[in-house]
Amino acid sequence: MHIEFRHLRTIKAIHETGGLARAADTLGITQSALSHQIKGIEDQAGVELFVRRSKPLKLSAAGMRLLAAANRILPEVAALEAEFSGLVQGRAGRMHIAIECHACFEWLFPVLEGFRKAWPDVDVDIRPGLAFDALPALRKEEVDLVVSSDPEDMPGVTFIPLFDYEPVFVAASQHPLAQKPFVTAEDFRDETLITYPVDRARLDVFSQLLTPAKVVPKDVRQVELTAVILLLVASNRGVAVLPDWVVRQTTYGSDYVTRPLTEGGITRRLYAAVRDNEVDLPYMAHLVRHARQEAVKLQREAAGV
Repeated sequence: MHIEFRHLRTIKAIHETGGLARAADTLGITQSALSHQIKGIEDQAGVELFVRRSKPLKLSAAGMRLLAAANRILPEVAALEAEFSGLVQGRAGRMHIAIECHACFEWLFPVLEGFRKAWPDVDVDIRPGLAFDALPALRKEEVDLVVSSDPEDMPGVTFIPLFDYEPVFVAASQHPLAQKPFVTAEDFRDETLITYPVDRARLDVFSQLLTPAKVVPKDVRQVELTAVILLLVASNRGVAVLPDWVVRQTTYGSDYVTRPLTEGGITRRLYAAVRDNEVDLPYMAHLVRHARQEAVKLQREAAGV
């Protein structure tokens, strides 16, 4: 048998209208063409699909089986067509995000909540990009956007600036280094540095300060949560380096101070890495715009503006 979607639509239309003439009008074809189509289906199936000489026209047992298939298959086909139409028009798609910034989850969650409401047909997922090679995964289409502070020259990938931030030194108020106007790489040599559980090459304090100066802290302690890092710092169990907006936003006590890294401070920029052919997708552009707005809002709130 060679059953086509039009055959399923025909069976459904005849059953719903109860006659060939009305079904033909519904389907937009002539009654003669509809009759030929029915005969063709019956010839293929080897059974009659209708109870002849019944008014209204009724389906036979075999016709009811075909109708059941039509009721199951046609909605799935319609949903698939709508999904493909949404993809073409930029209303639907997939937004799987990898984050190479451990501190950025708190910033990104409000962004995704607003995005989900604006684009309900886009499949959203988030993965910690520090657990795998996020940028190669972007090129392989395993993820669709990577939040990173380390842009690379990658064919087929665009790095869109999101916002700037300053990594700052954090120490307990009574710590000797808290008395300095700024800290240098050498100041870390005898300290316990508390960091996120991330490879050192991906931490600003190492990539921008310690590694170039060939300075190794006395000890490095890895902690998952920002709140715990700040509690340990406030208890004088070590020092840390965190993005300025993270420290200003946090309300876990106040027994710590921040100082610039080096006299002039260090400025870093966060990017959204996206495949070139998806930069102009409506939902992609919306996410980037909303991410920038949320970052500005967060920084202003943290600064008390």
